[in-house]
Amino acid sequence: MQFGIFTVGDVTPDPTTGRTPTERERIKAMVAIALKAEEVGLDVFATGEHHNPPFVPSSPTTMLGYIAARTERLILSTSTTLITTNDPVKIAEDFAMLQHLADGRTDLMMGRGNTGPVYPWFGKDIREGVNLAVENYALLHRLWREDVVNWEGRFRTPLQGFTSTPRPLDGVAPFVWHGSIRSPEIAEQAAYYGDGFFHNNIFWPADHTKRMVELYRNRYAHYGHGTPEQAIVGLGGQVFMRRNSQDAVREFRPYFDVAPVYGHGPSLEDFTEQTPLTVGSPQQVIEKTLAFREYAGDYQRQLFLMDHAGLPLKTVLEQLDLLGEEVVPVLREEFAKDRPAGVPDAPTHASLLAGRKDIATTEEGVRV
Repeated sequence: MQFGIFTVGDVTPDPTTGRTPTERERIKAMVAIALKAEEVGLDVFATGEHHNPPFVPSSPTTMLGYIAARTERLILSTSTTLITTNDPVKIAEDFAMLQHLADGRTDLMMGRGNTGPVYPWFGKDIREGVNLAVENYALLHRLWREDVVNWEGRFRTPLQGFTSTPRPLDGVAPFVWHGSIRSPEIAEQAAYYGDGFFHNNIFWPADHTKRMVELYRNRYAHYGHGTPEQAIVGLGGQVFMRRNSQDAVREFRPYFDVAPVYGHGPSLEDFTEQTPLTVGSPQQVIEKTLAFREYAGDYQRQLFLMDHAGLPLKTVLEQLDLLGEEVVPVLREEFAKDRPAGVPDAPTHASLLAGRKDIATTEEGVRV
């Protein structure tokens, strides 16, 4: 099982000081957070993609390529790659390039994006969001697997004899997660291709997450990729920790109250009761995160949001120390207990390459 962090890259005033970081400071802070993630033994760093204020990560592969040069082990991913407003040809090229630069330490998470004004900025219509996601990914899937592509669809110009370059590293496409909070069509899409399904798991109650994950698992099996238990599931989550739970609540409350995503809504107490948000001690984080398995089953990737809502970099790095030293080691051990033998590990470039070689060996044996 993989553990890591994801960021949405918001530039938010610190409510306790009133100071807003510059865009440069925020971008540099995201890099520092990624480097800290590797230092404390996490597996994954993922960045969102946004093209509107108050967010800065408009070019995820630029940032991830820079981080790749400064890390050795960390898997570099996205927590959203906008399959709707990006050209699938450019996605194919950008992430294949990143694959080579990072020696395979990369995957990506497809998402539709829910910010209406962004669609017309890129010449798209949000009312076609699901159709764009389906058509664009169908093309992207082929671009990584076919050396020469002929294609025609509704939303971009046709391709004739087109080869996307560079080709994927070792002939193995980057692993794709399809991220969704509430769209069953995206769970269906992930299942159809045998890809991973990532549920954000921040805003919604457990019964909603359970329904979405079960839909994906059942449809994964329906399309013949394996049993429901063999489907590849990832979950999000958000935590804020101090050794004393009362200190955590007191310190995080002003950030929660004005957070750009959920601020000015339910109280901190109501939100933590009704959603996966955990504000408290490391032990409370461990207990609540382990409970995710009760409604999502045995899953492969757990990412935490740690740097949202104007939290200063110093505080985020302290959070990562707690996560890496006191929380994740226990989660690794506990999640491994009673894990059925048939549940696969989280995919990596090495495992996908090995699987491809196994298939080739089997096919060669059949021909002989």
